[in-house]
Amino acid sequence: MLFLLKKIIAQFLTPTTVCFEVMIAGLILLLFTRRQRAGKIVIIIGIGLFAFLSYPAISRMLLRSLEHRYQPLFLSAMPNTSNDAAASAARWIVVLGGGHITDPKIPVTSQLSHASLVRTIEAVRLHRKIPGSKLVFSGGSVFEVHPEAETMATLAQEIGVSPEEIVLESESMDTADQAQRIKPIIGSNVFVLVTSAAHIPRAMGLFAKLDMHPIPAPTDYGSPDCQALYLSDFLPDPGSLVGIHSALHEYLGIIWSRLRGQL
Repeated sequence: MLFLLKKIIAQFLTPTTVCFEVMIAGLILLLFTRRQRAGKIVIIIGIGLFAFLSYPAISRMLLRSLEHRYQPLFLSAMPNTSNDAAASAARWIVVLGGGHITDPKIPVTSQLSHASLVRTIEAVRLHRKIPGSKLVFSGGSVFEVHPEAETMATLAQEIGVSPEEIVLESESMDTADQAQRIKPIIGSNVFVLVTSAAHIPRAMGLFAKLDMHPIPAPTDYGSPDCQALYLSDFLPDPGSLVGIHSALHEYLGIIWSRLRGQL
């Protein structure tokens, strides 16, 4: 029940939904009350907020504060960070699910969300650079028929990972639940934790709180360093709303986890 309540409340706090709620409030004032001036002002605020949140610079600013707290893992021949050296000796690579659908009529690459697809590919890349490592795919069914862990594992096998190198955790509902369920699999061993760069700060905290030892492997960046400027940087862009949604989701998740004593 608490999980469903959290999901429902989160849907009402997405950037597009908040803008829509503000504009609906303005329309109600215009159509059903005598506060015509107030209604017009509220609608203008809603439109202005929507335009403001659509600018790429706002999205990048919010994401950067999350995404660049940890360095990515390259695992080159000459390790350039302490994490690279530690990861080379790890035997577990944990991959956290980021969304999926169940539809056998389309390829498995289309059944995974963009986040889950990138996480899976990154995990397989690291797996091939760490001899003897095993992949732990984590994610339950939540609102779908089949668990997300199974869908990610299917993709991994189709691109060359053997079933013997895969372990499934297919019961979890959210990140905190994933940490709880993965601990019996990993134990006290050091492991590589693969998830989206915006999600990695919260995930690292949740695992560390359980006295586990993750090595961060962020991927799926939404605010990469880019020297070039494009015309789209100065125009509203729907992708910016997606980025802001991701950032706000993580900030709210961090607050929720702290309130519950999980961080």
